[in-house]
Amino acid sequence: MNVSRRRLLKLAAAAVVLPNVRRLARAEAYPTKPVRIIVGFAPGGGVDTTARLIGQWLSGRLGQPFIIDNRPGAGTNIAAEAALSAPSDGHTLLMVGLPNAANATLYSNLRFNFQREIAPVASIHREPFVVETNLSVPVRTIRELISYASANPGAVNMGSAGVGSGNHLAGALFEIMTGVVLTHVPYRGASPALTDLLGGRTQVMFASSSSSIGYVTAGKLRPLAVTTATPSALLPDTPTLAESVPGYEFSFWHGIGVRRDTPVEIIERLNGEVNAALADTKFKARLADLGTTPLGGSSADFAKLIADETEKWGKVIRAANIRLS
Repeated sequence: MNVSRRRLLKLAAAAVVLPNVRRLARAEAYPTKPVRIIVGFAPGGGVDTTARLIGQWLSGRLGQPFIIDNRPGAGTNIAAEAALSAPSDGHTLLMVGLPNAANATLYSNLRFNFQREIAPVASIHREPFVVETNLSVPVRTIRELISYASANPGAVNMGSAGVGSGNHLAGALFEIMTGVVLTHVPYRGASPALTDLLGGRTQVMFASSSSSIGYVTAGKLRPLAVTTATPSALLPDTPTLAESVPGYEFSFWHGIGVRRDTPVEIIERLNGEVNAALADTKFKARLADLGTTPLGGSSADFAKLIADETEKWGKVIRAANIRLS
């Protein structure tokens, strides 16, 4: 039987349009049940707070509960494994951040390849750290800290939330770029590290702004510099570390990721909703209260950030000979 040219063209057009219609319908139907956001930190911290903020936004926009699932431990690797073993239907999200980028080098026995197995959805925010000393340390600037640490080798103890933590990495980069030697004192979390900094048992800490700003504004800790390339709105009179150590930059960033084989239309919808949140005045104000700066952009932008940070911190970790099992 002969088929007319017009009939063939209609069939060809339908073959192109039908899959697109199906993809659009799947994106419009998503989510069909509650969504988990897995967080590799305990409740109450800055990352957990950010996850709850974006979860509330997504729930209001997409009509399903977005439930926070805290899975602390192993430097966020427990959370990553949980997310990467979940179904790839967009109903399990992961808070992705700098620890995931650093862990590719820190750990030699990971059971997953993060960059290959995660699909970046959207970045959310960037948080500065603050170089802080207790009030007994006789320094008020970064240059004075460098001089003091150089003149007193081994006398300046640097607290951190643990080996390979953001505090540790920020301090390691500082040592590499200045040549000073700080005595690293790892704790089991940022809270006890800050407690000992306040008590004078350590002298300096590269602390997140969200965890330490209260102590700084109360005059209990002395801020020397912020670690981001631009000043912090929370501490407008505090210089950037790069003003004393050109090229220095550290920030604690986070966003959302899903399994690599999640349908692209679901990733695109989530990306659009995250960017809508970051354009919202009230949402931005909530992030500002945490001392963070909105990021946003495409999923490709977030993928580039992850790749760049993985390379950067891999070099620092190897140069500082930091290793975890």
